[in-house]
Amino acid sequence: MAQVLQLTFANALNNTMTLNIAEPKANLSETEINAAMQIIVDQDIFAKDGAIFNLKKSARVVERHVTSFEINV
Repeated sequence: MAQVLQLTFANALNNTMTLNIAEPKANLSETEINAAMQIIVDQDIFAKDGAIFNLKKSARVVERHVTSFEINV
């Protein structure tokens, strides 16, 4: 099952951006996720229209299960 860690940030203009990280380490703790997000915020890495994404908004792990079917063509 594929997993994606989604980290969402906001800026002063109330814009949001989501950073998707494929196959995150198993059993990440809230402390680890918060620390990683804080590093991103502190480094002023992402901006849009001159407004830096400097607010942690949310974090979640999304699991995706795909079932493929063979189709006769």
